[in-house]
Amino acid sequence: MNKKFFFSKNLFGSSIFEKRIFVLYSIIIFLVFCLIIYLFFLQIISFNEYKNRSDRNRIKFILIEPKRGVIYDYYGIPLALNKTVYRLELIPNKIKNLHKTVSLLRNIVYLSDNDIMYFYNKVRCMKYNFISIPIKLNLTDLQKSSFSVNQHHFPGVFIRSYQIRYYPYGEIFSHVIGYVSKSKYYNVVDQLYDINDVKNFTNYFSIGKCGIESYYNNVLSGIPGYEAIEVNNKGSVTRTLYKKFPISGYDIRLTLDVSLQKYIHGLLKDNTRSSVVVSNPNNGEIRALISNPSYNPNLFVHGISKNKFSSLLKDKNSPFINRVTQGLYPPASTVKPYMLLFALKLGIIKKNFFMFDNGCWKLPKSNKCYRDWKRYGHGLFDIITALEESVDTLFYQLAFNIGIDTLSKCMEKFGYGHLTGIDLNEEYSGIMPTREWKKKIFNKPWYKGDTIPIGIGQGYWVATPIQMLKSLMILVNNGDIITPHLCYSINTRRNEHDIFYNQKKFVKIKNISPEYFNIVKYGMYAAANNKNGTAYNNFYNSTYKAAVKSGTAQVYNLRENEIYNVHKVSEKLRDHKLMVAFAPFDNPIISTVVVLENSNMDLHVGKITRKILDYILLNFEKN
Repeated sequence: MNKKFFFSKNLFGSSIFEKRIFVLYSIIIFLVFCLIIYLFFLQIISFNEYKNRSDRNRIKFILIEPKRGVIYDYYGIPLALNKTVYRLELIPNKIKNLHKTVSLLRNIVYLSDNDIMYFYNKVRCMKYNFISIPIKLNLTDLQKSSFSVNQHHFPGVFIRSYQIRYYPYGEIFSHVIGYVSKSKYYNVVDQLYDINDVKNFTNYFSIGKCGIESYYNNVLSGIPGYEAIEVNNKGSVTRTLYKKFPISGYDIRLTLDVSLQKYIHGLLKDNTRSSVVVSNPNNGEIRALISNPSYNPNLFVHGISKNKFSSLLKDKNSPFINRVTQGLYPPASTVKPYMLLFALKLGIIKKNFFMFDNGCWKLPKSNKCYRDWKRYGHGLFDIITALEESVDTLFYQLAFNIGIDTLSKCMEKFGYGHLTGIDLNEEYSGIMPTREWKKKIFNKPWYKGDTIPIGIGQGYWVATPIQMLKSLMILVNNGDIITPHLCYSINTRRNEHDIFYNQKKFVKIKNISPEYFNIVKYGMYAAANNKNGTAYNNFYNSTYKAAVKSGTAQVYNLRENEIYNVHKVSEKLRDHKLMVAFAPFDNPIISTVVVLENSNMDLHVGKITRKILDYILLNFEKN
């Protein structure tokens, strides 16, 4: 072989090899460069993201329930407090044979089938087995003792104290205070990634479902604490990293008076469906609020049974309804003072007005007779007598003259047709009918005949007792709008001043002479203190002077010449009996509304009102 050819061939091969080496090195350098960039991206740019992911897998948070604030009455008597009880809990990952352990515990702490079913449902819902799960709630002393002597046989099983809500007065305050119940269970441990999320789980434990417990839930519930724990890849706890204690909720002091509430509840216990609300008309503070029938709120703390809950729901007397704020009744003759007030303001009648009543009022060009409650009428009467004897025919005439458009606007100024603003979520606005309302609901026009019963608080008009109370307070204060309320103050317990209820500011009802207010209020005074007054028999011998207006709300219309007989109609068709009152007349410190639903007359609304005022005012004089 020619040496020259041989060397040239080797040089050619070497050149190809070098090119391949260069390409290979270039690829390696490029890949290393990409790797460096990727590592820089992972370690520097995305460090926080991947660290958080790692911590989410490694660190778990267990929430610690805060102490719920206590609810007190005006004099510092607790109405809702926290009671320490004990429960038996298991940590699944510390127990070798869960089913055997549950079976052995059954006879020691008397586990029921419901207890066991509840426990296994919890186990199935749990994603992590290092969280303790309750198996027996509210242990008795005997159950605690029985388990304590056998505890060494049950590793991973222990007794833990905890607090539950307790309502010492039970059904007496249930519609005011409400109740709390456990929120729907879910695995918070896997959702709480950031300590800043703790506030989002305030309602994880107990939530106020109604009443004060619901309205002021955020105030009462406090802020949960948490325990940060480290877990391994098997889900077992390796150590506790840190712990933050919960912040207790604020205490609330209400305007209610326990002794008054209990007293009125005792008066109403024999009447199946009734409601009473008592307030200070000068500031709107509610002293008592009773709705009958009621229920025991303590049943809901641990979770009420389906059968018991179903029986309460099916109860024909509807114990869950707060009749003071949700009961809808025709306000009846209790609205006559406001009708007369606006008639004076609008110039429809004068102060020296007189009229003759023969017991019947007819629409112009109509033969339909709108009857007075007094069959043969009241004869000749003036403005004061109209309220004193509750003359229906005058108010038929006033309603006709004023007209529904103006009438509805006037009554809305006294709060009818609107929420009162009371600090309870459970409130209805009632119905202050208008032409538009009837067209929308019934798709029918408004007729003149529809306006006439509005004059005596009947027809389409329905209102709640709390609305009747608010309108009464407005009258007492000569047009100043006062909001009824239950909260007196919130105690922060953190070296700060108490936060007192701030009465909402409303525009005073304008352009009504104080003289007209005084005329109307004197008419109510006459109803209680003059011999012909509708409430005279109940108040003639009182040591104080009250102003009163009674009312009878018909549930159905009587036929022509039909006479109402309470003993001949079915219970649901009986009249409602109402009374509004304030006292003392010269310097009112108390106002009240009493409603007896479908009254059978065994319990007289006037007697109850008198007893309530006596209890408050005579005790006030003694003290």
